[in-house]
Amino acid sequence: MDQTIETTLLIIGGGPGGYVAAIRAGQLGIPTVLVEGQALGGTCLNIGCIPSKALIHVAEQFHQTARYSGESELGISVSSPRLDIGRSVAWKDGIVDRLTTGVAALLKKHGVKVIHGWAKILDGKQVEVDGQRIRCEHLLLATGSNSVTLPMLPLGGPIISSTEALAPKALPKHLVVVGGGYIGLELGIAYRKLGAQVSVVEARERILPTYDSELTAPVAESLKKLGIALHLGHSVEGYADGCLLARDGQGAQLSLQADQVLVAVGRRPRTQGFNLECLDLKMNGAAIAIDPRCQTSMRNVWAIGDVAGEPMLAHRAMAQGEMVAEIIAGKTRRFEPTAIAAVCFTDPEVVVVGQTPEQASQQGLDCIVAQFPFAANGRAMSLESKSGFVRVVARRDNHLIVGWQAVGVAVSELSTAFAQSLEMGARLEDVAGTIHAHPTLGEAVQEAALRALGHALHI
Repeated sequence: MDQTIETTLLIIGGGPGGYVAAIRAGQLGIPTVLVEGQALGGTCLNIGCIPSKALIHVAEQFHQTARYSGESELGISVSSPRLDIGRSVAWKDGIVDRLTTGVAALLKKHGVKVIHGWAKILDGKQVEVDGQRIRCEHLLLATGSNSVTLPMLPLGGPIISSTEALAPKALPKHLVVVGGGYIGLELGIAYRKLGAQVSVVEARERILPTYDSELTAPVAESLKKLGIALHLGHSVEGYADGCLLARDGQGAQLSLQADQVLVAVGRRPRTQGFNLECLDLKMNGAAIAIDPRCQTSMRNVWAIGDVAGEPMLAHRAMAQGEMVAEIIAGKTRRFEPTAIAAVCFTDPEVVVVGQTPEQASQQGLDCIVAQFPFAANGRAMSLESKSGFVRVVARRDNHLIVGWQAVGVAVSELSTAFAQSLEMGARLEDVAGTIHAHPTLGEAVQEAALRALGHALHI
């Protein structure tokens, strides 16, 4: 065995949480080793957030081009739009490569030693990677999550996960998506816009079941307009003879002919494959239990991101990684954000930050709820997208804003303003009194606050 490597901080996992923790630790002068068994950047950069948004962009561009193959209100016409999916995937891969190369360069710049290989934990201070032993003072677990699989739909052949869906060699004639959550709908909409027939099978009675029905109604309307078939309240039973088999609550069987089936029923913390069980850590369901400093039940063993449970969001993992590095450097920090934005990149997009009206009510808060429709927003009209709205939730007694929700074109770009207003303790008067640039989608944010105060200007 090679001589043991000694370090202050050892990070297992090079995804958004792990690499950000490593970069910040390097900036703070902490000797750091990062172990990653696959490509740097983790799920997000390689097979998740970034490539999915790239594919969604390709799909939208092709969809819009196809619209102009006939007569258009805009006076634009093109002839016979074609799609070269190979070139599209290559373009997407180029973006991924640039980002992962950039991560590697930043790690090197800040003196982080990167070891490519699969880690095996020996104890809370030692890890082995391909026969090389590494001893550390602090062990940070940033192993992310895996796609949930279904026993009746084992992956392989026509049964694929989001990983394969993001790198198609050819488009299926009919894609059946199992799961009506954000992953399934984002990819299902993209494939439909690329020209495939798409059906969605969801066990619950509506799409995006973690969001309220008012917020998801414009998405449901968009799916209908795109021609995506929804089969809600159906439990999948298997795949045989080229057909997906499912059954509804009354026992009626559904058979959908499909040359490809995408299983997108969620993700679970990645706790297997690196001998985590030897640490006997306290668990929180399938996730590693952590305190507000991201410390586990074992001293100087930390966990961040998806492996530490919900919400499984890259930006949460990044913030936690930065914090842990600073704690190890001696700073006093706690992970207590007022809100973390959740964004669904469907068509239209959905954003939820803070408390919804229902959640506020459950907490016993007497709240004002007001919304402003994009149908009355000039910028939305000019983008040919008038569906959706911005909604604000604020306490009635002091007008403190406790939540924002939005559905509409490009509302993901409003998420930062939403989160910032909550973190800064903004009241309705603060947002209403801020001059918003015209014409922008952000005007709908100001108008929602004005409407909550009883004097919206444009409705």
